[in-house]
Amino acid sequence: MSSPRLLIADDHPLVVEALAMAVRACIPGVVVDSAGSIAEAERLGRERRGYRLVLLDLMLPDARGFSGFLRLKQALPQVPIVIVTAHAAPDLVETAKSLGAAGFLNKAQPLDQMSAAIRTIHSGTAVFPTLSARRDTGAAAAKARIADLSDAQMRVLLALADGRLNKQIAGDLGITEATVKAHLTAIFRKLGVNNRTQALLAMQPLLGASVGEAEGEQL
Repeated sequence: MSSPRLLIADDHPLVVEALAMAVRACIPGVVVDSAGSIAEAERLGRERRGYRLVLLDLMLPDARGFSGFLRLKQALPQVPIVIVTAHAAPDLVETAKSLGAAGFLNKAQPLDQMSAAIRTIHSGTAVFPTLSARRDTGAAAAKARIADLSDAQMRVLLALADGRLNKQIAGDLGITEATVKAHLTAIFRKLGVNNRTQALLAMQPLLGASVGEAEGEQL
């Protein structure tokens, strides 16, 4: 029987080492891989099948808000993803819940508490901090708006959220600019918006940052 495999997506080596220790303390024989970016995590997901769990830092260099989480949900749709962050604000916790995260862990937790939480999540039970009152972050509504997008349209929308222009999106995704424009037309229609800026504003609760004006290029 092969050893269970887990992926840690975090760009701080000391954090990766601490999380790996917590994982090994609660999952016997586990093999731990690490990635310092969402792109690297996506590559590992393609190359190494069978991940049981992903521990994801929200603050990776190629992620904005929950865009990295959404990308990994696409890349590893059957794998539970746990948010591990030093920013345990209630709105982040609620957004993580709304998007279907398997748990939300604070990096400031003692190692034994972290290990116990990971053991619980690995056994199939979600772990989130207890909040005094449920907050409406707008994440559920934003998730509903993107629910009808195809996988290809989601990839284009997430690339748009990174600030990439049509030519860059086409090159990164291996498609033509005409295909990018066709996807954007469908995205705008499904989101009920007219341009790139409005599409980003519709996603704002999932991006965790204010959306400025689009950089010139329209459809």
